[in-house]
Amino acid sequence: MLAFNFSGFKYECGCDEAGRGCLAGPVVAAAVILPENFRCDLLNDSKQLSEKQRDLLRVIIEKEALAWSVAEVDNHEIDTINILNASILAMHKAINKLKIKPEYIIVDGNRFKPYEEIPHKTIVKGDSKYQSIAAASVLAKTHRDELMYRLHNQFPQYDWKQNKAYPTKKHKAAIREFGVTDYHRLTFKSD
Repeated sequence: MLAFNFSGFKYECGCDEAGRGCLAGPVVAAAVILPENFRCDLLNDSKQLSEKQRDLLRVIIEKEALAWSVAEVDNHEIDTINILNASILAMHKAINKLKIKPEYIIVDGNRFKPYEEIPHKTIVKGDSKYQSIAAASVLAKTHRDELMYRLHNQFPQYDWKQNKAYPTKKHKAAIREFGVTDYHRLTFKSD
């Protein structure tokens, strides 16, 4: 069972992102504030869950969270400011969209920049330790996957429906054969 709270504050916000290692598409971040009585045994790091489990959890999280939001930074901005800064910017944008201002922010990973005057803590593997970060990882992943499914319909040759723009052999072969789209990150090595 994942821990509920790190800070002791009622409005603790968990943040995570999806799509950092992809060759195309945006990086998507989510911010989630869960109610104190939230319990869900299935909830875990999104990478440990099946697509079906993530889709089920997304409905539960979006219904039961006190506040949640998702934000993205597109591939052009990623190429301009780099993927780390883009990931942090996406998290800041997601926090900014929350209908409740968090009292404390916990972030998956080891890099974050202060958001306003709100205290924060980075937690390595936080998505497998704290419910709100796991919930954010599920929302970021499901929202990004949904976007990549839509883009797949425009560019089926890259197989984004399957690979979500990660650097698979098929995706890299398609780049060599067809070149890049306006959604590809030009600063990422695809060979």
